[in-house]
Amino acid sequence: MHPAAEDSPLGKSSEYLDTYTPSLLFPIPRAPKWAELGLAAENLPYRGVDVWNCYELSWLLPSGKPVVAVGEFVIPADSPNIVESKSFKLYLNSLNQTVFADREVLRQTLARDLSAATGAPVAVRLRSLGEVQEQGVAALPGQCIDELDVTIGRYGQPSAELLRCDPARRVEQVLHSHLLKSNCPVTGQPDWGSLVVDYHGPALDPASLLAYVVSFRQHADFHEQCVERIFLDLLRLLEPGRLTVYARYVRRGGLDINPWRSTGAVVADNRRLARQ
Repeated sequence: MHPAAEDSPLGKSSEYLDTYTPSLLFPIPRAPKWAELGLAAENLPYRGVDVWNCYELSWLLPSGKPVVAVGEFVIPADSPNIVESKSFKLYLNSLNQTVFADREVLRQTLARDLSAATGAPVAVRLRSLGEVQEQGVAALPGQCIDELDVTIGRYGQPSAELLRCDPARRVEQVLHSHLLKSNCPVTGQPDWGSLVVDYHGPALDPASLLAYVVSFRQHADFHEQCVERIFLDLLRLLEPGRLTVYARYVRRGGLDINPWRSTGAVVADNRRLARQ
């Protein structure tokens, strides 16, 4: 029996431990959601990563002095499991009163525990606040479609039928929207995000893409599955020469989740946006 999201700490009162407890990590298999989309581990039509950023990361030096940092965790999109977000937060909180010899020992510990939970190698980077500040705030590439004059009446049943393209006109184009919203499938809490579509193929109608993005507004699913659904719907419509879809979600509980899915190799630009 695989663990389900309903069995996770989500939506439940939880004790916050402050000493290292790796058993708090709660893995959720990707396979059931892949099956809903007609996918299986052996024939995924994309490459990608899920980039998590943690803004509530702290531990103790051997002297007893606390340290704070921003954690970056890169999970392969084909890993057998995702990590349920509240369990991730509880696990990170358990480091607060734990002594680590140095930053590298902590990084190795995080990589080991998260790789074990997800079933795939997880890359971990610990950034100082100065490094994050120097990196600054990014703007999304391409054309923003949010000011288009469209009539929208669908908010909870995303459908590829909303999407339109011009097969006679091929373009290289990047479109983005800040109007992506979905809901946690367990707690119903809103997940706010910005979406980027970067492709080479038949010209996608920007207004139809906007209506499609907004149709996720009352849809209940995890961040990763929303991006995978969007990628698949665009892949089937456009049959593009290349396609990359990614979302930058607003943090909750000190964590933001940023899934990338692409027909090619992924180099994730992890500079935060204004809302992050």
